[in-house]
Amino acid sequence: MKKFEYRILEVKAHGFWGGGQIESEALLQKLNELGKEGWDMASSFSTNMHQGQSRAAILILKRELVEPA
Repeated sequence: MKKFEYRILEVKAHGFWGGGQIESEALLQKLNELGKEGWDMASSFSTNMHQGQSRAAILILKRELVEPA
């Protein structure tokens, strides 16, 4: 049976009063870095403030645990 470990990555939005945009290039670099370590995105959601602005994006990553032989 496969076993997994999980990791939560919070990506804060920048802008007026903390809401606004996420730096997509920095996020892409971080995801590629984590992908090389075996992490795979399982889910994501944003923490909304008001009027469609986001406070942060929450990314849930998982990777398979490798059991020693």
